[in-house]
Amino acid sequence: MATETPPPSKTQARLPATEEFVAEQESAEFGELRRSHRSFAFPLTVGFIAWYLLYVLLSNYADDFMGTKLFGNVNVALVLGLAQFLTTFLIAWWYSRHAAAELDPKAEAIKSRMEGDA
Repeated sequence: MATETPPPSKTQARLPATEEFVAEQESAEFGELRRSHRSFAFPLTVGFIAWYLLYVLLSNYADDFMGTKLFGNVNVALVLGLAQFLTTFLIAWWYSRHAAAELDPKAEAIKSRMEGDA
């Protein structure tokens, strides 16, 4: 799903002062944006790292289990290894949807206000 971005504006955006950045960082709206990001990204990161470490530990210490043939020459290790790639792409897709729906509108509102458009 490609989206067209408008051409860059000919007018220069107003650059906020340092005090404005500090005030915005301390605002409730910015805090909500950070909370939305953290509440999504941190649990997924921890979950994926645990899943990856489980795969590594099983590969090192559960040879019999990982070598179990499922069909033909395909064993548990191959299926779990390919599942690592699948979960990586699923998490990236899920985060992209979350960012577009939840984070981007909040960030755009903050950016517009900081640049003086709002």
